[in-house]
Amino acid sequence: MPEDSPLIHSLRTAVAAAPADVPLRLHLAELLLSEGQSEAAVTEAAVALQHAPGDAQARQLMARAMGLPQQPAPPEQPAQPATVEQVPQQPSPSVPSVPSVPAGQRSGFDWNAAEEQVGDVVPPRFVEAEAPVRADGGDDPGDAEAWDVERPGGLRLADVGGMQEVKDRLEAAFLAPLRNPELQKLYGKSLRGGLLLYGPPGCGKTFIARAVAGELGASFLSVSVSDVLDMWTGNSERNMHEIFQTARRQAPCVVFLDELDALGAKRSRTLHGGMRNTVNQLLTELDGIDSGANEGVFVLAATNVPWDVDNALRRPGRLDRTLLVLPPDAPAREAILRYHLRDRPIESIDLGKLAKATDGLSGADLAHVCEAAAERALLDSARSGTVRMIGMKDLLGAAKEVVPSTEPWFAAARNVAMFANEGGMYDDLIGYLKKRRKL
Repeated sequence: MPEDSPLIHSLRTAVAAAPADVPLRLHLAELLLSEGQSEAAVTEAAVALQHAPGDAQARQLMARAMGLPQQPAPPEQPAQPATVEQVPQQPSPSVPSVPSVPAGQRSGFDWNAAEEQVGDVVPPRFVEAEAPVRADGGDDPGDAEAWDVERPGGLRLADVGGMQEVKDRLEAAFLAPLRNPELQKLYGKSLRGGLLLYGPPGCGKTFIARAVAGELGASFLSVSVSDVLDMWTGNSERNMHEIFQTARRQAPCVVFLDELDALGAKRSRTLHGGMRNTVNQLLTELDGIDSGANEGVFVLAATNVPWDVDNALRRPGRLDRTLLVLPPDAPAREAILRYHLRDRPIESIDLGKLAKATDGLSGADLAHVCEAAAERALLDSARSGTVRMIGMKDLLGAAKEVVPSTEPWFAAARNVAMFANEGGMYDDLIGYLKKRRKL
């Protein structure tokens, strides 16, 4: 490239400072053309057309620089929005030579051909964004849902205070076959299975499910109604299928279906067809697409109202084992109270006595007792100006004020156990109610 004259160098500096000044840029292009730098003139004319696509002077200058025949200047048109094909942005340091076309070979100026010839001189102003590519090779990035799968943690059944009967049932259903693969094979015990945890709210059903996952060394996938239900037809069924597909890939995996009465309500009482289809899809996933598809997938479900769950979900091979999770017994209450008091300033706390005073309270109720006792001590310290510890008086006083949140549930469950105990489904509930003299 020939060395620029001082005038051209000055004009380049001025154009760089005011890149949208079309007359100034065209003046630079004229000088470049007069100096024999036709390729550089084409570049400047192309950038001028970026800012003023209808500029007649810029078009004529482009044609002269490219060695094309001269045409009468068309009437000046109002500026139009620039298109992606017409709008280059930054000039390239190297400009390819453009072959001249003899006048006899064409009757007019072909701007489409000219655009193609100078298209590589300056990159396009806009670049189309590429569609995101899914990791699984799918086309639509919106049809993949990320399901949060928790990895095995330090939580074990030993961390669940008391509830020995619950632990024994879990041991027989899941843990013993996994710990003894030879016996599992000998007795033909499958590692598939489903267990329905039911009982009053706040009694630790979710905590137990996480402890089972930790005991198994399995991944944990918690599913709620908001994870599955969708307003669009077919999406709820697809979500249910993808959840179980994720669990199969992550096996061994515990799938925890929280609030099963919402996900698997009785179809006879469901008016919405989409909800019935969701229940049907859940039944299909519990059965497995083919034999052994759910091997290593453990399904635990929880509900406060098992009588509202579709009967088909509880037939053998699906959620065929039912486990009643009752308010914590004395050892469990001691463990729960110790946990909620561990970081609070306490003194002379008799957990045995406190556990007896809180008989019938759920785990959530016990947490509230500790919170209310802390509020008592805090308020007293604020009034007296002297900080004091939380004592038994605070805890016992708070326990007297807490009404067991499980009572409304037992009132409803009593009617179901008395009049709808088909096949002995609620025998364990009846036994507890009789023991507590609630029946």
